[in-house]
Amino acid sequence: MEELTHYIGGERVKGTSGRFSDVFNPATGEVQAKCPLATADEFAKAVAIAEEAQPDWASTNPQRRARVMMQFVHLLNRDMDKLAEKLSSEHGKTFPDAKGDVQRGLEVVEYCIGAPELLKGEYTDSAGPGIDMYSMKQPLGVCGGITPFNFPAMIPMWMFAPAIACGNAFILKPSERDPSVPIMLAELMEEAGLPKGILQVVQGDKEAVDAMLDHPVIQSVGFVGSTPIAEYIYGRGCSNGKRVQCFGGAKNHMIVMPDADMDQAADALIGAGYGAAGERCMAISVAVPVGEETADRLIEKLVPRIEKLKVGPYTAGDDVDYGPVVTKEAKEKILGLVQSGIDQGAELVVDGRDFSLQGYEDGFFVGPHLFDKVTPDMDIYRQEIFGPVLSTVRAKSYEEAIGLAMDHEMGNGTAIFTRDGDAARDFSNRINIGMVGVNVPIPVPLAYHTFGGWKKSMFGDLNQHGPDAFKFYTRTKTVTARWPSGIKEGGEFNFKPME
Repeated sequence: MEELTHYIGGERVKGTSGRFSDVFNPATGEVQAKCPLATADEFAKAVAIAEEAQPDWASTNPQRRARVMMQFVHLLNRDMDKLAEKLSSEHGKTFPDAKGDVQRGLEVVEYCIGAPELLKGEYTDSAGPGIDMYSMKQPLGVCGGITPFNFPAMIPMWMFAPAIACGNAFILKPSERDPSVPIMLAELMEEAGLPKGILQVVQGDKEAVDAMLDHPVIQSVGFVGSTPIAEYIYGRGCSNGKRVQCFGGAKNHMIVMPDADMDQAADALIGAGYGAAGERCMAISVAVPVGEETADRLIEKLVPRIEKLKVGPYTAGDDVDYGPVVTKEAKEKILGLVQSGIDQGAELVVDGRDFSLQGYEDGFFVGPHLFDKVTPDMDIYRQEIFGPVLSTVRAKSYEEAIGLAMDHEMGNGTAIFTRDGDAARDFSNRINIGMVGVNVPIPVPLAYHTFGGWKKSMFGDLNQHGPDAFKFYTRTKTVTARWPSGIKEGGEFNFKPME
C-alpha cells in the first residue's frame, strides 16, 4: 500500500510520527494509501525552512513573482488531466468536476499575475512643507492554510497563490482524505520557478492544526470547513495574535417565484443540488417555491429529472452525473439525516436510500433524495447535509420566503429565480447573505471579485481571492518623509558632502 508524504524544503518527506490516516477510493470503499499525520515538531521544521527562505522571496520584485505565476498557469494546463485523475481517485467526484476544481483554482492564479498592479502603494507629493507621504504593501512573512476535502485543488490555490504573489511563504495543511493533489501543486510551483521552502505541504490532523495556530512565526491562517471548526480556529488563531479568515458551513436557499421559468429553475436545482454529490459549500440544499401552485409545478418538474440522474464512479466518464461521497462516515451521516427528515414529518418524494451500484456495492454512493413540505424546525433544514439531498420548503409569500433565508444562521450563498426585475433588485439589496444569484443557482464570484459568506458562514474581515486576498496577505506601511532644503536664495544649491 502506498505511503504518502509531506512536502518540506522542496522534497517529498516521509512522516516520522508513526500515525497515519486512511485514504480511500470512494467508489470501491478500499483503502488505497496511508497519509502521515505530522507532529508539532515536524510542522516546526517546515516553519523554520519557510522563515529562512521568505526574506529573499519578499525582496524579489513583484514582476518576477508574477512570472512564476504565469509559468504555473502553463503547467496547470499541461497537467490538467493528470491532476484531475488523481483528484477523482481520492475524492470520488466525476472527472469533469475534478477538472473544474483545478480550473477554478487556476483562474485565481491568473488573477495573481496582476500582482505588480495590485501591490502598488499610494503617494502624496507635498503633504506638508517639504513633506512627502507614501504607503507600501509589504508581505506578512510566513502564512498558513487549512483546506477541506471537497476542493483539494481549488481552495489551496485560492490561498497560496495570492499569499505567495504578495511575497510570503506558505505552509498548507490539506485534508488528510485527499492529500495527493496539493503536493503535486507544490511541485509544479517549484517547476515554475518558485524557490524551495516558499510553498510546503504538511499533512496532518488536529495536532498539525494546533501547531499552526500556536506557532509564533505563523502570521496568518486561512481555513475552509465546518462552522464549529471555523469558530475554533478563528478564536485560537486570533488569541495568538494572528490574522485569521475562516469560512464555515452553508445552507443555501433558492427562492422560486411564481413567474419564474420553471424548466430553468428545475434544471438549475438539479445542477446546484446534486452536482458533486452535494459536497460543496455553494450547493443549493433548500428550494423555496412561493405559493402552492408554484411548489406543485416545481416538484412536478424536478421528480423526472432527479429519477434520471446517473450515479457512478469517475471512471465512467461523461455518463455519470455525480460520484460517491468521500467516506463511509459521510454516507452514514447523510442517510441518518434523511431518516430524521422522515421521522420529523417531511414528505420523501424521491427516495435514494436503497441505491446500490453493481460491482461497487462497498463504495460510498448515495442516491438522490428530494423532500417536500419541509419545515424550519426539522434537522434536514437546520443542518448542512453535504450530500445529494434537496429539501423543499413551501412559502406562502415572497416575504415569508426571503425571511427563511434571512433568519437562518448560515449566510453563504442564495439565489432567486424570477422574471421580475423589481423583486430581484429588492432581494439582492435586502438579503443578509454574502453571495447572491439572480437566475444563477451557484453564485460563485469570478477570481477578480471576492468570495465569502455572512453570519456563521464566515469569520474574519476579508474574503477569499480578488482584491481582498491582497489586503489579507499584506500589511500597509506609511512613510512620512521631510528633506531639509539645500537651496539658497537665488537658486544656488548648497550641498555639503558627508565627512
